[in-house]
Amino acid sequence: MSANAHIDSAVEKQVEKIVIIGSGPAGWTAAIYAARANLAPLAIIGVPAANPAPVLPGGQLMLTTEVENYPGFPHGVSGPVMMALFQEQAERFGTRINHADVTRCDFTQRPFVLETSEGATIRAHAVIIATGATANWVGLENELRLATTGGGVSACAVCDGALPCYRDQPLAVIGGGDTAMEEASYLTKFASMVYVIHRRDSFRASKAMQARILDNPKAKAVWNSTLVDVIGKDFIEAVVLENVITKERTNLPVKGLFIAIGHSPATKFLQGSGIEFDSAGYVALHTRTSHTNIEGIFAAGDVADSAYRQAVTASGMGCQAAIDAERWLAAHGVH
Repeated sequence: MSANAHIDSAVEKQVEKIVIIGSGPAGWTAAIYAARANLAPLAIIGVPAANPAPVLPGGQLMLTTEVENYPGFPHGVSGPVMMALFQEQAERFGTRINHADVTRCDFTQRPFVLETSEGATIRAHAVIIATGATANWVGLENELRLATTGGGVSACAVCDGALPCYRDQPLAVIGGGDTAMEEASYLTKFASMVYVIHRRDSFRASKAMQARILDNPKAKAVWNSTLVDVIGKDFIEAVVLENVITKERTNLPVKGLFIAIGHSPATKFLQGSGIEFDSAGYVALHTRTSHTNIEGIFAAGDVADSAYRQAVTASGMGCQAAIDAERWLAAHGVH
């Protein structure tokens, strides 16, 4: 079938009009808009994970204890509560839920084919990819434990840095690239001191970004050091650092730890599907808003956004994707 041909009505009855892969702000917002457009969307939302390293149903907000920068919540809201509200709203309008992971996609044939971890094969006229991106963690047991329980370990300074628990407190940032410099610079607005811990003797960030930290009296570089443990029962009390040259270990008292060693878009299941990626591995958007290189496949949220990675921007992209998909389906005879 050509991309411009109308979809055969007999085939239309055998497949989903639209499938949304993902359940963060982008996925749920896309589901809300698609459901209100009478597209009867199927949302494939993943299965629960044991730690923050894999993709979580609900996205990275499932690791955020307090969201204070999303409009409409003047007193803040926890990430899991917000995602539960998003899901409730999507289901209210008729979104159907599939608790599985998509393991493989074939976008070279139409209708598109999706295979799930349950062994099911799902066919769809249109697909919205909204699987997000996961923060890269050091991988320490106590780091992950405190990240999942709201114990002062985070992967997003813009999301969490302004919370009362971090104000006028010593904080630590792990990383040496532009992202780490941005995170640390942002945190200096609130912290008493920000320690930027890097495993080398110089940052790899751009000179301009380095200057934001090296010239800031509220920031201090800790060179040639790696994070080997996080101390704290319910909330972080200190980090344990190891000097890569001397192997000496020291405890640095801090009240917050921000991991800034990058993010990885959740795109493994898209390998071989025909989808194009940008140089950083994110889904590449074409022509405008949410369109990918394949007609009928759209992307929204952090899986296609390496710049902002905020709940509000992801939601906006989810709205765009649903509207783009609705218009594309209508142009191809699916209503």
